Amino acid sequence: MAVGEVHPVTVGDCTDLYRVDTGMYDTAEYGCVYLLDAERPALVETGIGTHHDRVLDALDAVGIDRAAVAVVAVTHVHLDHAGGAGFLADELPDAEVVVPERGARHLVDPSRLWAGTKDAVGDQTRYYTEPESVPEERLCPVADGDRVDLGDHTLVAHEAPGHAPHQAVFDHPENDAVFTADAAGIYVPSLDRVEPTTPPPQFDLERALADVETLRGLDRSTLCYTHFGAQPAADRLDEYARRLEAWVETVRAARAEHGDDGAVERLSADPETAAVWGEHKARGEVAMNVRGVLSYLDG
Repeated sequence: MAVGEVHPVTVGDCTDLYRVDTGMYDTAEYGCVYLLDAERPALVETGIGTHHDRVLDALDAVGIDRAAVAVVAVTHVHLDHAGGAGFLADELPDAEVVVPERGARHLVDPSRLWAGTKDAVGDQTRYYTEPESVPEERLCPVADGDRVDLGDHTLVAHEAPGHAPHQAVFDHPENDAVFTADAAGIYVPSLDRVEPTTPPPQFDLERALADVETLRGLDRSTLCYTHFGAQPAADRLDEYARRLEAWVETVRAARAEHGDDGAVERLSADPETAAVWGEHKARGEVAMNVRGVLSYLDG
C-alpha cells in the first residue's frame, strides 16, 4: 500500500470510513488520517502538516467536496496529530476544528508547541513544517463526554491523559470503533505488534494504563490507530499494557546500569524498528521514548 493511497476501512462493522497514509517522516505505514463520509463529513487527525495536500487529495478521491467538510477532529496537539490543522482549516472553509480543550490554545498560537516539538524530537525536526494558526472562531474545544454530531455518525470524546494531558480518544459508536490517538500505542503492520509511545515531558505510566482501561470500557471491536491503521481489538489492549509496563522496566534497568545517556544510546539501537521505519526515524523515535520514561521516573 503506497503513501498517499486511500483505502476504505473494512475492519469489523466499519462503513463510510477511509484512511490515507500521509507518508509521515518519509515513512510508509507510520501515520494516517481518517476520512468519515458522514452526513457532516469529518477528518480525524491531520498529520504533521508537511504533506497536508495528500489529505486534500484523499477527500477528492473519496468524492467529498472540500466545502462540505464539517469537522476536523484532532485527538491531541502533538504535531504528528495536529500539525496540519491550520493548513487544512485554510482549505476547508466550513470545517470546525474539534480539539480537547486543554490543547485548544496551542492551535491558536502554536509557537510554544513548535518550540517544544523541536526540543523533543531533535534532528527529526527536518520532517516537520512549522504549523499555521487555527483562527479561534474556528475551534470547537471538547471535554470528557462531549459529543460531536456528524448527522448519521457521532464522535464522543474521552479524556486519555497518560500520553499527554491534552489527549482524548474519540469513540465512534455507529462503527463500533474508537480512534485511539496514542493511548493504545503504535501498531506496526509489518511486525503485527504494538510499540510503546512514551514521549517527554508528560508521559505518565499510571495514567497511560488508566487510558487502556478507558478504552477497554468502551468495548469496541475495532481500534483505529493513527499510527497505523484499523485493527480488530482482540487482545491488542492487553498487549499494549504489558508492553508499556515492560518498556518502563527496561528503561529503568538500563539507567541503573548505564546512566541516562547510556540508556538512550543502547536502547535506541533497535534493528527491528530500523528495518521498518529506517535507521534515522527508528533511532530518533526510540531515543525520544527513552527520554520520556526517564522524565517519568524522575517525577
